[in-house]
Amino acid sequence: MRQVLTNATIYTGKEILTGSAILINDGIIIGFVYDTDIPDDYQVRDLGGNNIAPAFIDLQIYGGNGFLFSANPSIEAIDATYKYCLQGGASKFLLTAATNSSEVFSKTIAVAKQYLNGGGKGMPGLHLEGPWINPEKRGAHILEYIHKPTLDEAKKLIDEADGVVKMITLAPEMVDEEIVDYLQTNGIIVSAGHTNATYKQAKKGLEKINIATHLFNAMSQFQSREPGMVGAIYDHPSVRCSLVADGVHVDYTAIKISKRILGERIWLITDAVSATSDGPYQHIFKNDRYVLPNGTLSGSALTMMKAVKNCVDHVGIDIEEALRMASLYPAKILGIDDKTGLIERNYEASFVVFDNDMNVIDVI
Repeated sequence: MRQVLTNATIYTGKEILTGSAILINDGIIIGFVYDTDIPDDYQVRDLGGNNIAPAFIDLQIYGGNGFLFSANPSIEAIDATYKYCLQGGASKFLLTAATNSSEVFSKTIAVAKQYLNGGGKGMPGLHLEGPWINPEKRGAHILEYIHKPTLDEAKKLIDEADGVVKMITLAPEMVDEEIVDYLQTNGIIVSAGHTNATYKQAKKGLEKINIATHLFNAMSQFQSREPGMVGAIYDHPSVRCSLVADGVHVDYTAIKISKRILGERIWLITDAVSATSDGPYQHIFKNDRYVLPNGTLSGSALTMMKAVKNCVDHVGIDIEEALRMASLYPAKILGIDDKTGLIERNYEASFVVFDNDMNVIDVI
């Protein structure tokens, strides 16, 4: 179907266009024309003077709209999370399962396969956060399931996943290099997180791992006598890291300083959970965050658009860059930035429409 999107300020990811319209054919962007030059054979959609940008991509979210995926691994839970993502402007997401039993991980994998084989939308695959992490930096993760993996265990997981698992967060000081090599050879995006690595250990780990999970949270901090994982990330020329921009997980001033150091190497995640009293992760909503019954911070209440807005309003990041942090940069992490993350010819027609107060109007 030929369609044209008109009457909007267009944030392409490279420039801002006004007075232009986006031409789409069968779900692919085929170019731009002036609003006054729209071809007669296109179905016109008027965006009412709002803004349009590439739809967001959330690489770490645990559930939404009343469902925590690992507590209830079901198609219903994935659908609920997808709807939550759309409400915040994200058209793609990696549904995440935190440190858990092998039985729970197996069930999440099986349900994810069922969802994808049934034509499920929005979810390229799973992000497993743990269990190969450092217990000293477990945060809200369950201690009894944390362990150092064997190569046989990694092979079994990859065989079972059969391409469904896209990302694994692990502590580099807890995992042998041959296992990291095996995961990466099999197409897994390996991310360093929940780590208590010294600067020396972190620097060694980052020779192979070029991604880090939620900067500052659950990792060894930058200190004068021991720069830790944060210092190793700052000191590295290319490591990229996710960030939870809610002002709770990370202070906005810390985000501002980190952005100045790391530039385009930071991307946004929600790290969002949903309230639940079932299973080992019992998340309770408290003011503007989620906590465990013992008060431990356990997840955010963010949407991707809220994270973008926070970066603009509280950190002072330009809106164009904040939008890229939620779209183009996570697309690069997934290796799909040749087809999504920009509004450009031959790219997917996947957009978020929002007003000047950064409220989501629609996801197309």
